[in-house]
Amino acid sequence: MNIYSESSEITKLLKPVVTVGSFDGLHRGHLKILDRVKEISENTKTESFVVTFEPHPRTVIAKDYNLKILTSLEEKKKIFEKTGINNLMILDFTKEFSQLTSDEFIKKFIVDKLSASYMVIGHDHKFGRDRLGDYKKLREVGNVFNFGITSVQPEMHDDSIISSTRIRNALIEGDVELANTLLGRVYSFSGVIVTGMQRGRLLGFPTANIKLDESKKALPKNGVYIVNCFLEGEIFSGIMNAGFRPTFENIHELVVEVHILNFDRDIYGKSMTIEILKRIRDEKRFNTKEELINQIENDKQKTIDFKKLIN
Repeated sequence: MNIYSESSEITKLLKPVVTVGSFDGLHRGHLKILDRVKEISENTKTESFVVTFEPHPRTVIAKDYNLKILTSLEEKKKIFEKTGINNLMILDFTKEFSQLTSDEFIKKFIVDKLSASYMVIGHDHKFGRDRLGDYKKLREVGNVFNFGITSVQPEMHDDSIISSTRIRNALIEGDVELANTLLGRVYSFSGVIVTGMQRGRLLGFPTANIKLDESKKALPKNGVYIVNCFLEGEIFSGIMNAGFRPTFENIHELVVEVHILNFDRDIYGKSMTIEILKRIRDEKRFNTKEELINQIENDKQKTIDFKKLIN
């Protein structure tokens, strides 16, 4: 997959099929759009092209908006490439960029920069400062500049549209199984293993504290989860706690720590990716160390039983 920025020279493409969007989550609805892009590009013997933005436009347009994202830029790149998209352009979304009207954006990027032969958009897609860059506008402009336009109908689940907002809400509720269903894959995040308080080791359950690669990455509701741990080319089962460790200290910094089952290595400084499979329970305070140990044993057994069930 070729990756471009706004300043990149693009001279080898011949009238690509283009789609534009934030694509946060790259969920089943987004994948439906990408499938249509690839279908048209294959039928017309040209190339597929995605234009996306970094950072997420809502973090720029809405002042102090604390949006938690579903996919980091690096995750997006990997997923786009896996889907078979030929080309990706990443535009730096700034305050100045946000002031472009839909006409200016279409002329500058879709027409002059890419010479698109076709555009594919989602059913509710709108862009530009005036929010007029919708299907109707693109059809009008396409007639002038000779590119086609098609709108893809939404992907549904349980009679509701799949959207990034719906997935974020599922994570907020701790319903990772619904989030995974809407995504069409297991929700994950990556980070570096750092030194923690090492209390888990004293309890007989050492944990890997994870500093997330993307600080704005959305995490599920505080609690305990069954996870897969991808480390140095291997996959391990684990129990993740996301929260504030109420039994030991009253802190206000979110801590993400994972106990990897049947594992005993020095992995400080290593990168790890976590897939979140199922919620076990809420985070809670225990009166004694023994109560906590018993609960962790129960969590461990639930993890083992769950893995047996799905394998």
